[in-house]
Amino acid sequence: MDRKPYFAVTDITLTSVFCALWVALSLTLGRVSFALTGLPILHDFAVFFTLLLVTWATGKFGTATLVAMVGSAILFLIGIPPLNIITLGFAASAPVFDGLMSLNRHKLTGKPYNLSVAVLSTVVSAYSAGVVIGVFFMNRPFDWVLTVWGGWHIVGGIITLAVTVPVKGALEKANVRRIKGA
Repeated sequence: MDRKPYFAVTDITLTSVFCALWVALSLTLGRVSFALTGLPILHDFAVFFTLLLVTWATGKFGTATLVAMVGSAILFLIGIPPLNIITLGFAASAPVFDGLMSLNRHKLTGKPYNLSVAVLSTVVSAYSAGVVIGVFFMNRPFDWVLTVWGGWHIVGGIITLAVTVPVKGALEKANVRRIKGA
């Protein structure tokens, strides 16, 4: 029997490209965010911009989690503290993102339901990343993590959505989806 693999070559290629984007944006925006403000907003942007775009580009369950795991492993091996440790919190939130995006079959369209699922997925995942980072890597009080730190991660997730949706629209107008044959 001729079985088609779940991940096509284009899925693996796109996932690899977004792994590199995860690393590049985390090394630049993540570090700038903490250096200038001490807040995670741009790091959230780096992470969830990448996850939203890989989800849009592939439409497959698992690619967002793969990007987060591989990207975090690369950053961990590069070893720039505290970035190498903090990204593990984002990697832990990626399966949550992937699972929630399953509610709309990993589609990122302009339809209200699909956008609502993308908002829910991003906000819940960003918040969960903030909680994991705050509790396990920052040793902060739980109430502060649940309110202040988790709240700042939600702000980063909302900013990400405000930027990613128009960028995705511009990519669609440029006919970028042709790569996948869609």
